[in-house]
Amino acid sequence: MTELKRYPMAEAVRAAYRAGEEDEAMEPVVRVDGNGQPVGRVGDGDYVIFYDIRGEREIELTAAFVAQDFSHFPRQPIQVHFAIMIEYASDLPVQVAFPPTRDIRNTLSEVVSAHGLRQVKITESEKAIHVRYFLNGKREEPFPGESHVVIPSPEVGNYAEVPEMSAEQVAKATVQALKDPERDLIVVNFVNVDVVGHIEDRKAILRAVSEVDRCIGEVVAAAQAHGVATVVTADHGTVERWLYPEGTVDTGHTDSPVSFIVVDPAMQDLALHDGGALTDVAPTLLQLLDLPQPEEMTGSSLLPDGAPGQRRRVLLVIADGWGTRDDSWGNLILEADTPVMDRLHREWPTTRLQAAGEAVGMPAGTVGNSEAGHLHIGAGRRILSDRVRIDQSIADGSFFTNDAFQWAMQGAKRDGTRLHLLGIVSFYSSHGSVAHLEALLEMAKREEVPEVYVHSMLGRRGERPEAGAQYIEDAERKTEQLGLGLVASVIGRFWSLDREENWDRIEKTYRWLVEGQGRHVSAAS
Repeated sequence: MTELKRYPMAEAVRAAYRAGEEDEAMEPVVRVDGNGQPVGRVGDGDYVIFYDIRGEREIELTAAFVAQDFSHFPRQPIQVHFAIMIEYASDLPVQVAFPPTRDIRNTLSEVVSAHGLRQVKITESEKAIHVRYFLNGKREEPFPGESHVVIPSPEVGNYAEVPEMSAEQVAKATVQALKDPERDLIVVNFVNVDVVGHIEDRKAILRAVSEVDRCIGEVVAAAQAHGVATVVTADHGTVERWLYPEGTVDTGHTDSPVSFIVVDPAMQDLALHDGGALTDVAPTLLQLLDLPQPEEMTGSSLLPDGAPGQRRRVLLVIADGWGTRDDSWGNLILEADTPVMDRLHREWPTTRLQAAGEAVGMPAGTVGNSEAGHLHIGAGRRILSDRVRIDQSIADGSFFTNDAFQWAMQGAKRDGTRLHLLGIVSFYSSHGSVAHLEALLEMAKREEVPEVYVHSMLGRRGERPEAGAQYIEDAERKTEQLGLGLVASVIGRFWSLDREENWDRIEKTYRWLVEGQGRHVSAAS
């Protein structure tokens, strides 16, 4: 008699580890039946709940299924009904379980625009959405007088090959913008520390940190030459805590504070307020710009009482992922060569800002991320995260009566089609939580949905090594306990969660879901 493997997909992931693969770029894995045919494929008339949050990396895959005018690759002639956890984009024909609760009005960018000032935001493509969308309070269109400069990120399979990325070109574009006296606010984001920090390559990270330090030196020097006040800060921490206590590498974000430095001769001998958070950045910038702080901004300026009031041009430098931590254990910020930041800390007023947990609208004790960081830098107030809203709905039971989820589950039940649960599996990813998957499975059981399949994305950011296999096993165990559902496929998030129009990756994910392309796994030993 052939013995069946109890958790075959988890075992397949562990086999991939042994073959040298890692979670984020894991090649697609597909469960097959006794005849070798893929099971649980997304087909005509099926319903999908894409339970990821955050959204900017989920737009492309969603569009591949639901967009009417889609030309990036050939698709199957099928109609798939989609529900998504939060609004990824306003023009997607989908059901949204947790739509935006309100407009975020009078952000930094909106106030600057309303007073007739001009602003430019500069970064490379890997982080363009953060300064374009999240910094503007999740607004898709730029404000009047706002422009963007987006430098293409290098086209490589692994940024560890070029940890300098396009920072030099970003710095040059910033220097050029500083020469224009009509640019009142210049925002630049250097992406390297965050992006390369998610890769388990110490030498590459040290190069990335040093490159950002060098480029900050270039733009600060140019700002000083043109009489522009400079603020240097970050959106969250990453590599300042690169090791767990026992020495295992932690490639995720952190709950560390970030530095806030003001480079302005008028402020050189003054002390900044302590105890602040990212919500205080926008009020400080408005004071430097000599603009009024709107009542919606509940943050406070970090400049001391009596700071000289005069309109000046301002440069905001966001060193993405550059956290601050005094302990040297596993601290690649302290280990790297950073003469510029060291000098700025010595010579100019500085303080530290909270950039994680409740300070940025996240659950207490959780790490920061780029979405929450940029959102709070621009908004100047605390904004409750989608994750908190969703977790509260699970706790109070409203999650299980959500209209979008009911639409998908009752639709699959009524039409005799399948329900697919698609998303990240992680204890704590900024893109979602395995707890949300488990709640959806429990709801499907309550609603007596007859056929449910789980399609999981892996991405080890802030997770222990080989944590993905454990999450898959947990999901398989959950379906076993419920007597409903099957983990049908697994893939690395690199292929699924793209935001740079790498449509070859999205096509690979699409064909994994629809056609069952990938490494086949049978429950039979």
